[in-house]
Amino acid sequence: MRNQYIQQICKVVLTTLQICCILFYMILNVNLPVPLYHQLAAILLKKIRSGDYPPGSQIPSEPELAKTFEVGRPTVRQATEILVRRRILTRKRGAGTFVCDKEEEVDLFSLAGTMSAFEKKGINLDRKIVKKISLNTINTDNDNPFKGREAFFFSRVSSIKNDPFLIEDIYLDPALFPNISDYDFSTHSLSGIIEDRYHMIPTHGKQSFSVLCPGKAKAHLLNIPEDEPVLFVRRYLHFREIENAIYSELFCKTDTFVFTQKIGGLRYE
Repeated sequence: MRNQYIQQICKVVLTTLQICCILFYMILNVNLPVPLYHQLAAILLKKIRSGDYPPGSQIPSEPELAKTFEVGRPTVRQATEILVRRRILTRKRGAGTFVCDKEEEVDLFSLAGTMSAFEKKGINLDRKIVKKISLNTINTDNDNPFKGREAFFFSRVSSIKNDPFLIEDIYLDPALFPNISDYDFSTHSLSGIIEDRYHMIPTHGKQSFSVLCPGKAKAHLLNIPEDEPVLFVRRYLHFREIENAIYSELFCKTDTFVFTQKIGGLRYE
């Protein structure tokens, strides 16, 4: 039993050393238990990380890679598909396969609000008001805390370089935020207005996350197919005066940014 265990350890060590040799010499090894397409994916990844293929650059074509590494085009396709799924490579129809630009990480889900999250990264957003803020009686699903009563509501879409990536449907308590409809939320930060004009900050909040297809209208706003899933976030913000004073629904495309959330106590930053 012990001898078998030692043999397994030796086998793993040997395989690891062989993979290291592959990455050093950039040569595939048909005798390894690791599939050739995994070996090739590791080689391409090393070239990307070393700067041989910088962000935005085109990698060699499938026929070129197949010839260089003496494998079939299906092996090359499987290797590049691994890196496409990891969002390291992207395919552009009619042009080839390219190294993805480095994705920005944005702490979208802090209590500071979405505009503040992007400002901290030095990213300028273009914002368009889809539905102008107005006081309405809300008739929607049961997860909306304003269902059956009045709330201020507006909807806006955020874009980077004409690429829409975020829709926010936002509901506000009219008793806590009177006259909030006087402000233009295409240029103003909601959290900034609430702090500067109403002298309030949220004490805590709750968020839920799911994935769904956003429907025809919102898919059109995000410039995606109707059946393409997006990240869906329900956000509830509580204030000392009133709980659920702000409720919002966020529809987020995740191909432009990596949306993150810090772990720890919620606080307004």
